[in-house]
Amino acid sequence: MHDFRKAAFLAAFALVALIGWIPGANTQETATGTSTETYRQLELFGDVFERVREEYVEEVSDEQLIEAAIEGMLSSLDPHSTYMNPKNYRDMQIQTRGEFGGLGIEVTMEGGYVKVVTPIDDTPAFRAGIKAGDLITHLDGEPVLGLTLNQAVEKMRGAIGSTIKLTVLREGQEPFDVSITRDRIEIKAVRSRLEGDVGYIRISSFSENADTGLAAAIKDLQKQSGNKLVGYVLDLRNNPGGLLDQAVSVSDAFLERGEVVSTRGRHPENAQRFNATPGDLTGGLPLVVLINAGSASASEIVAGALQDQRRAILVGTRSFGKGSVQTIMPLGRDGAMKLTTQRYYTPSGRSIQAKGIEPDIEVRQAKLEYVDGEEGQRHEANLRGALQNEAVPPADAKKPEGAADGTEKEPEDYQLTRALDLLRGIALYRTTQAQ
Repeated sequence: MHDFRKAAFLAAFALVALIGWIPGANTQETATGTSTETYRQLELFGDVFERVREEYVEEVSDEQLIEAAIEGMLSSLDPHSTYMNPKNYRDMQIQTRGEFGGLGIEVTMEGGYVKVVTPIDDTPAFRAGIKAGDLITHLDGEPVLGLTLNQAVEKMRGAIGSTIKLTVLREGQEPFDVSITRDRIEIKAVRSRLEGDVGYIRISSFSENADTGLAAAIKDLQKQSGNKLVGYVLDLRNNPGGLLDQAVSVSDAFLERGEVVSTRGRHPENAQRFNATPGDLTGGLPLVVLINAGSASASEIVAGALQDQRRAILVGTRSFGKGSVQTIMPLGRDGAMKLTTQRYYTPSGRSIQAKGIEPDIEVRQAKLEYVDGEEGQRHEANLRGALQNEAVPPADAKKPEGAADGTEKEPEDYQLTRALDLLRGIALYRTTQAQ
């Protein structure tokens, strides 16, 4: 028994030596690099490890115990630090490349529940009506409380075509169940289309090649419009983030110069600063960026850079507020750990951790309604005996453009409609000033 305890102690010491520290330990170092208090804590760990292994009601493998200890250590730090076993590490690498299996939601933990940061466009979760901010309380009837984030994510993954039932808690509503069929998630990071004389570009995630997709979209929109665009809308709503280098490259596409983002961690010498390079792919045309509570991480880097550099007007609602950077650290054949190592700061020096990016113009998503009976009233033309305009014969009177019954078609996306109005207003003002 003594030999096993010694082995467990040595294993724990090796674990702490690898990671560098243990929560709660006195970090005042001796000449040998480890404090006496740290040794006591390691001995406590060895004692607990031994007792669980020998006396727990069911047999538990050493691998399970060590993995759980590592996961507990990392998850106690913040919601984004975690341990990835070899399978989860492979899944993460696949997801970063923009293709993976599952439901299509970006999640974190809050209050012991799985919180939806955002559903990903055109995925099973998106089509099922899952929304940013939803709390998932049960998976197939089993409570989420007590699970780690990795364990919950693992349960949500499964064979393509299989179904899982989520119990969802949404603000202002009673809990409800949603059944979702798993599918292969293939993320097309960049989509674009013309909105009249405005180029609309949506980036749904900052996976690999988001920057090249953006460049191709801008070029295609310019070609479709005959180079007659008045501006661009960059839609980052419900974009959960992704790779830091892609956020920098996307920001750089709209900037001629200046800082994009800086990162600072525990050690000042590891601070980094990322700057834009000359060449605005849009030629300096007006830019409106759409954000909301589902815009997180890399999305906030882009929004913050373009706002601070006065390159874009931000429209929408306050962003998620994830202002930290995670580093993936491979652990040999045993997976990897994702550790929060830095905070990022916008060009003006703002840390948006837990605060988010405030839009320049707050526009909540809304349903637009028109007041009945306004058309045709209180106009000179409706007065008895009013003089006619020689240029407009009475027979040419027209109903408002829109639906067949003369009522205007209700906009499907109120925030986007306001962004388009803003861009066209800026273009009109510029034209007026140039005359």
